[in-house]
Amino acid sequence: MPRINNTDLDVFPLALGGNVFGWTADEAQSFAVLDAYAEAGGNFIDTADAYSAWAPGNSGGESEAIIGRWMAARGNRDRIVLATKVSRHPEATGLARDTIRRAVDASLRRLGTDHIDLYYAHFDDPDTPLAETVAAFGDLVREGKVRHIAASNYTAARLEEWLKITEAESLPKIVALQPHYNLVERDKYEGDLRDLAAREGLSVVPYFALASGFLTGKYRDGVTVDSARAGGASAYLDERGRRVLAALDEVAAAHATAVATVALVWLAAQPTVVAPLASARTVEQLPDLLAVADLRLTDDEIARLTAASE
Repeated sequence: MPRINNTDLDVFPLALGGNVFGWTADEAQSFAVLDAYAEAGGNFIDTADAYSAWAPGNSGGESEAIIGRWMAARGNRDRIVLATKVSRHPEATGLARDTIRRAVDASLRRLGTDHIDLYYAHFDDPDTPLAETVAAFGDLVREGKVRHIAASNYTAARLEEWLKITEAESLPKIVALQPHYNLVERDKYEGDLRDLAAREGLSVVPYFALASGFLTGKYRDGVTVDSARAGGASAYLDERGRRVLAALDEVAAAHATAVATVALVWLAAQPTVVAPLASARTVEQLPDLLAVADLRLTDDEIARLTAASE
């Protein structure tokens, strides 16, 4: 199992996203997916306090609550590397000190645990002094509520600033980064952000690893897909997207495996990436994700996919 740098957290090479729990997957479906993931050796579960406030009838925290009830029912908290995020819950927006303290206690309650392994600043909060946010995260580590700190959706410049504060104040450092990154979304990460992650030894857990489902290969010309994410995924079906799908088809056929698996393995092979993040609404969707642990691509195949997505 790969290890998150500067921690003792060994994680399965695919992080399971909890954004669908309590949204497109009800509690029974969510438990089934979590069970299947754990039975396959999976231990890295990622959620956020905001999931899934956007769904009608939800108020945020639904995913954490389901994961908490699942861990309690299975008695497996000590075998799970648990990641959640703060800043977007409707009742705890932003990263002011008091907001973070209120949010972490609410997350711990919903998750039914006394500590979070990896706690992300979900989105930057330009209205709060960064020094206040960084100090608040440091307090949580000191108190044992959080084991390690991570950041998502930050620019390289802001992360650089964060790291300078931790250095100057001798505060716990960020160990992981969660950017938007996949075969058809490379510009946001490759560049300053990747350079910083490599230089600082940050372990990267990219979200939207399958580009809202586009990289599963099911979104093609003349095909209609009934999915909550269909609009986002079909936006990638341009000349470059078709080129990427053709390369994925070729490599997948050579290994008798799924297109989604190949797309995830390409991502896992990128410098700084410790584990791609993907979610499954049903148990049937899981095998293609879990196969990341076993598939090895040649350097030539990785290069072919990279070239197709340029």
